[in-house]
Amino acid sequence: MYDVVLLVEQELSEPDAKRVVELHDDMPEPVNYHVLVPCHNAEAGVEASISALGTADLYGPGLAGQREDLAEAQKAIDSEAKGCTGRSVERLRDLGQHAEGGISHDRPIDALIATVKHVQGQEVIILTRQHVVAEFFHLDWTNSARRHLGVPVLHLLEQDPQKTAAS
Repeated sequence: MYDVVLLVEQELSEPDAKRVVELHDDMPEPVNYHVLVPCHNAEAGVEASISALGTADLYGPGLAGQREDLAEAQKAIDSEAKGCTGRSVERLRDLGQHAEGGISHDRPIDALIATVKHVQGQEVIILTRQHVVAEFFHLDWTNSARRHLGVPVLHLLEQDPQKTAAS
């Protein structure tokens, strides 16, 4: 079994799923895809934003009363991420592939490294929208993954489903 870890920024579209599978058409052994979807941590995001504004001393205590709202927001975020993962896995399975998936609240690169180690991944595919500034400064997921992993890392840009349908 050849294990490929897919780090996706959003749900894998049909054209992107086909493109990923086509990359491995000539593999002599079966391919197992592991879809990883990073999931935003609502509470940490709010706290980081308040700290970045330098207003933590003004609003920090106020967060205690917001815990319930943040927990509800986190449930909604987790639900969406799980749905995204499930639909992405299903698209790969519809193409006759072995696939599984999960979400992570860790930093995307930390989650990717852990997943590659856990499944003994032999290849990583990172599928994102274009991030010009991050890519220019080599701060994007792909460059980080290449620095931390000893396996091939391929960066694919998501295809716009509307443009693909028009072609």
